[in-house]
Amino acid sequence: MAHDLDDLLALAVGVAEQAADVLLQGLHRTDLHVETKSSGTDMVTEIDRAAEILIVERLLGSRPHDGVLGEEGTDQVGTSGVRWIIDPIDGTTNYLYGFPGFSVSIGAEIDGAPALGVVAVPLHHDLFTATTGGGAFRNGAPIHVSTETDLSLALLATGFAYDPARRRRQADVLARVIGSVRDIRRVGAASVDLCSVACGRVDAYYEKGLQPWDYAAGAVIAAEAGARVGDLDGGPTSPAFTLAAPAALWSPLAELLLSVDAADA
Repeated sequence: MAHDLDDLLALAVGVAEQAADVLLQGLHRTDLHVETKSSGTDMVTEIDRAAEILIVERLLGSRPHDGVLGEEGTDQVGTSGVRWIIDPIDGTTNYLYGFPGFSVSIGAEIDGAPALGVVAVPLHHDLFTATTGGGAFRNGAPIHVSTETDLSLALLATGFAYDPARRRRQADVLARVIGSVRDIRRVGAASVDLCSVACGRVDAYYEKGLQPWDYAAGAVIAAEAGARVGDLDGGPTSPAFTLAAPAALWSPLAELLLSVDAADA
């Protein structure tokens, strides 16, 4: 079945903007209900759940035969060949603190292949969009990855797991990486990091342990902006590893990360 990417993108943009409004309306509530999931630092709020319900209802209201996978429990199998992969608040900890690095992330696959990404970053007033083969945009303007070619001058972004033992291992890896690059930034939302690669705010990004809703949208946006995006072995992005960088930086950075056992952290 053929699908019009422009129509799918327009739907995703409208839904992401609606969800971003929900996030902003709840941002400074003092009575916000918060629970934990995998650990004491892995939090979910009633706004996460309300935003996911809104996103799912809007998507399936327009396209009832699509599939949807969401961070907060949605897992609906569709029959159309389109599957939406959503994170209603990527960066919930940031959201709870009012820190700007949180987003609404909506990606879509067609027949299992990445097709589009939309990432709305409300406090930055940024809307990142991309369709496969159609380029990447920030607020409607084309974006492209950094032109940096020297790893020692590259600004990297990364993230950490919720499990304390894994965080310590990842910090050990970071300590072995930081002396070989310009510096490190830690924002706390994978979708925002991938979009930062896409628009050159950072030169590259790596992280182990992401879930599909963390990278589904951002990986398309980064790739369409000229990044190479995948795992350390050159395969597709997966929970095993995510590395996004301009082509000139990808191989030397992958070699550095392999040399410090980043894939095992």
